[in-house]
Amino acid sequence: MKVKQYSCVLLLYFLTLTTLSSLVASQTCKNSCGQIPIKYPFGTGLGCGDPRFQQYVTCNQEKLTLTTHTGCYPVTNIEYSSQVIHISDPSMSTCACTQTSKGFGLDWDAPFSFHDDTVFTLLDCSTTSSPIYRTNGAYDVDSNTTVIPQCDRTGAPICSFLYSCRAISMLNLPISTCCVYTPVDLGPSFEMDLQKLQCTSYSGFYSFNGQESNPENWKYGIALKYKFNVYNDYPSSCANCERSNGVCGYGGAYNTFVCNCPGGLNTTSDCFFRSPYNHSPRLLPRHTAGNFLIFSLAYFMVRVLF
Repeated sequence: MKVKQYSCVLLLYFLTLTTLSSLVASQTCKNSCGQIPIKYPFGTGLGCGDPRFQQYVTCNQEKLTLTTHTGCYPVTNIEYSSQVIHISDPSMSTCACTQTSKGFGLDWDAPFSFHDDTVFTLLDCSTTSSPIYRTNGAYDVDSNTTVIPQCDRTGAPICSFLYSCRAISMLNLPISTCCVYTPVDLGPSFEMDLQKLQCTSYSGFYSFNGQESNPENWKYGIALKYKFNVYNDYPSSCANCERSNGVCGYGGAYNTFVCNCPGGLNTTSDCFFRSPYNHSPRLLPRHTAGNFLIFSLAYFMVRVLF
């Protein structure tokens, strides 16, 4: 009877061992996506990083991408110290290339906002029908409201520099069709709809790169700000996890914090494990932490059987 009991326990152990090995192997979060380092609040897959960001910034085939309702945009850089993410828009016009575009917009519930350094310039706009050229105090009969100008007049030099680029100058567009777009966060819907604005394209940049009069060397793209939480405090649990070579993530029905350790094992604290012999904390080497739970289970089973 006792032998039969041990046999059942051993069978349960090996079944658990197989299940755990499969589970651990499928839960690993990475700390990079291609050449871009990945840290909280971003992640490389489901269960990695902060769940609020996971649906917008994803890693697929080693390419980090921001997705909004207007399209998918490659992430070119993340400045973790200043909490800024840089993206590019393949449909955006630059000094080297001009093309038609639908515009750009952020989802209203996305955890991002436009960085103050980002400058949007609308190109080839209709001077007769585009709403961006209505003067201050003009009354809009359709919306029954007073219209505020949406072009920054002090940005006229930017238009001059852009329209001097060979790719744009070949179109022979009058400088009056250019507008440095200035609504706060592009309006309440975070939207820049070029069809409604009746403009052909747009350009965006976040730095003159020390050469304000040379648009060829401007840093084209869009800079977005992000916050960790309402107080913008870096979670201490995540900091402890990262100090132990872990990657911050989430799991469970309520998306609670988990620390994903090398090898795939998830814990609720960090990757410092206590030895079953002397209970002293130690950091398991990379690629072996995933086997810690299996080792602990084996140790427990041996104690039970013998």
